[in-house]
Amino acid sequence: MTQTSNRLLDEVAKLMTDAAGAAQGLRQEAEGFMRAQTERMLQNMDVVKREEFEAVRTMAEKARSENERLAGLVAALEARVAALEGATKPPQPGL
Repeated sequence: MTQTSNRLLDEVAKLMTDAAGAAQGLRQEAEGFMRAQTERMLQNMDVVKREEFEAVRTMAEKARSENERLAGLVAALEARVAALEGATKPPQPGL
């Protein structure tokens, strides 16, 4: 009776192991399918990848800081020109 019981338990254990392996394989296949479908949908939606977004963001930050630097330079030059024009203008009569 002991051998029959062990054989029965062995068979049940083997079935459980096979079922677990099949479930794992099914899960992996489903994940792969869902990943492929998601990637296809994102490509159709023309969504940018994270790396591309970060590269453009970095470029925009650099451009913004350069624009701010140049705006300050222009303001300083305009002030110098205004000061030079005020210093070289002859005084107007009656004022």
